[in-house]
Amino acid sequence: MLAGLEVTREFADLDWQSTVNRIEELKAERRQHEAASAELARLSRELETVREQISDAEGAHGEVQHRLGSVEAEIARAGRIRDEASATLAEPDCEPARARFEAIADLLAQSRQALPSTAEACDKAENAAGEQISTLIDRRTARRTVLGNKIVSLMGEFRGQYPVETEELDAAVEAADGYRELHQRLTDDDLPRFQQQFKTYLNQNTIRDIAGFQSQLNKQAEVIKARIATINESLVGVDYNPGRYIRLEAQPTPHTDVRDFRSDLRACTEGTVGAEASDQYSEQKFLQVSRIIERLRGREGQTEADRKWTRFVTDVRNWFIFTASERYRHDDTEYEHYADSAGKSGGQKEKLAYTILAASLAYQFKLEWGAVKSRTFRFAVIDEAFGRGSDESTRFALELFGRLGLQLLIVTPLQKIHVIEPYVSAVGFVDNPASNYSRLQTLTIEEYHARRLAHVLGQQEAA
Repeated sequence: MLAGLEVTREFADLDWQSTVNRIEELKAERRQHEAASAELARLSRELETVREQISDAEGAHGEVQHRLGSVEAEIARAGRIRDEASATLAEPDCEPARARFEAIADLLAQSRQALPSTAEACDKAENAAGEQISTLIDRRTARRTVLGNKIVSLMGEFRGQYPVETEELDAAVEAADGYRELHQRLTDDDLPRFQQQFKTYLNQNTIRDIAGFQSQLNKQAEVIKARIATINESLVGVDYNPGRYIRLEAQPTPHTDVRDFRSDLRACTEGTVGAEASDQYSEQKFLQVSRIIERLRGREGQTEADRKWTRFVTDVRNWFIFTASERYRHDDTEYEHYADSAGKSGGQKEKLAYTILAASLAYQFKLEWGAVKSRTFRFAVIDEAFGRGSDESTRFALELFGRLGLQLLIVTPLQKIHVIEPYVSAVGFVDNPASNYSRLQTLTIEEYHARRLAHVLGQQEAA
């Protein structure tokens, strides 16, 4: 700041306030002149408007000039593209391609691509059409592969069924002409003339065999129902609980495989009885029978699964679900229904178990209820019998086994002997007094009672 003072010689160099005051005085004087002259103010406004119009006109002129230059460049570029397109269309190989323009339009429509309206849009349309063509190629290639595999598979099946006739034919698409020739020979030999005879043979044998097969299965189902009825005749005479008895019930299973199998068997034989030979068999019947036989025999690639399915659906026991109904004896109304033993007490579970055991034995031995003489086998051995069960359930089981006419060999510890005794006719008593070897004595129940009484009296005299 001191350096600035050295160059200052007069006060006017520092008197800026005087300069500012002078400027304000001149502005005030101009405003006075303008206010004094309305014409001058109007001219000033018009001058400003003209200046704005000139500026707008210059801007519009520049824009038009720019657009004009762009249009001229576009015209020149379009001319070059037109010349190139004309040269391309003039080539000899291009003329046949014009017939495919409609197909290209269809491809673009499938890819939701509009027809190109400019030369630049042709590249995009070309890419879209190319993608559509590639997709079509992939789809048809995949279909050709699938059809080829199917054809080869069918050829293999045909060769397996007719190995002699197809000895010189391969299971390959390339060998299709050989199969066509074979088909033509079969047609020329008039083999279709024997079609009706073939259908009649199938109807008289295959469908009849299917009907016999179905009849045998139904008979087995009726045998199960009859045996359940036999068991129920025994159960009704034994009190499951005071005033109540148990009845076994066999209801159709809801299992889909069994229901579908039985339905398919019925469909094979429906509408065949009493019909004329020419009307009995149809393509539909043939396919129905063929499907069942193929699955029973085991389809290629599914042999193990079909074998399990066959065992399951042809085991008539799987056609039913078995439950137990506890019913009042006086009016035969149901007290409780047992599908399993879940939620039951120990005694209830024991009784259900003995009921199921007795029913199984009766079913296995094919017991004949009420027969005076029977050749059915009725002997059963029960080891460690009734050791943990209650006295009530033990009595229930023994009464039930007696009603079924079973001959039992019961191996049991002595703690249950007082319950079992009333149902026993002979005793095999085993002891080992010297701990070196066991002894077996076979006694009638009367002899057993006499020896036990003598043993007790002997102990009392000794005391």
